[in-house]
Amino acid sequence: MPDLVRTVSGRRLRVEVSGDPQGHPVFLLHGMPGSRVGPRPRPMYLYQRGARLITFDRPGYGGSDRRPGRRVVDVVEDVAAVADALELDRFAVAGRSGGAPHALACAALLPGRVTRAAALVCLAPRDAEGLDWFAGMTPFNVRDFHAAFTDPERYAAGIIPRSAAIRSNPARLLEELRSDLTDEDRLIVSDNSIRSMLLRNYHEALRTSPYGWIDDAIALTSPWGFDPAHIRVPVMLWHGAKDVFTPASHFSWLAARIPRARAVLEPKAAHFAALRALPDVLDWLLPGAPKG
Repeated sequence: MPDLVRTVSGRRLRVEVSGDPQGHPVFLLHGMPGSRVGPRPRPMYLYQRGARLITFDRPGYGGSDRRPGRRVVDVVEDVAAVADALELDRFAVAGRSGGAPHALACAALLPGRVTRAAALVCLAPRDAEGLDWFAGMTPFNVRDFHAAFTDPERYAAGIIPRSAAIRSNPARLLEELRSDLTDEDRLIVSDNSIRSMLLRNYHEALRTSPYGWIDDAIALTSPWGFDPAHIRVPVMLWHGAKDVFTPASHFSWLAARIPRARAVLEPKAAHFAALRALPDVLDWLLPGAPKG
């Protein structure tokens, strides 16, 4: 089983597979910053449910080559390349936070291969008609996303030293976010198992360069290259009503536009609660789950 996959253009993608080797394949697309080793259910949980979980570093993160100027829609080529290398015809796809729009891109552009898709705490497109994109968003994210959108060079200049500091001490990123976390989210990221996964994830994400993070933010605030309204495969949207990193208004906008989306809004949950929701979401993605 390959841990490095070459795309048609020759770029390398670092891949990891866990769970049941013969199980139903599910791609899990990581957050921002993130990597293939990001939080996911334990291998035994996946094995018991017949799930084969596939993760890979988006370009510029971890062990994957950078793709300058990439758009959200460009992930479709990479997912297809990994699926082809693993000889997978059909598969489900899920994404959390910065990975969620990328999961929707796969649902929109690979309808013959994607069985179901899930997007947890997902942003709406920056050009979403009728949406006040920054309303309800923490100043931390407003500052970063506004810079990525209006002045990418200035944004990159700020991320480069910040990335180096987080690489040497991954806990620094959680400390940066702490004042914007709800009490529940603080408990979640303080859990020893989850915290360990997050710190390993951040370190691996930024191990080789800051450009996965930089390119992600620019891609998320630029035109995505597809319309969520064109998605025809079954989709679950999961969101916490108290999320200030990705406000629930983004969830509502997407739920109103994706045909027949299963929309789950947890009234007391915030951003990191998506980590606890992931096992149930994965269950829904597997064959035999109800479509309602």
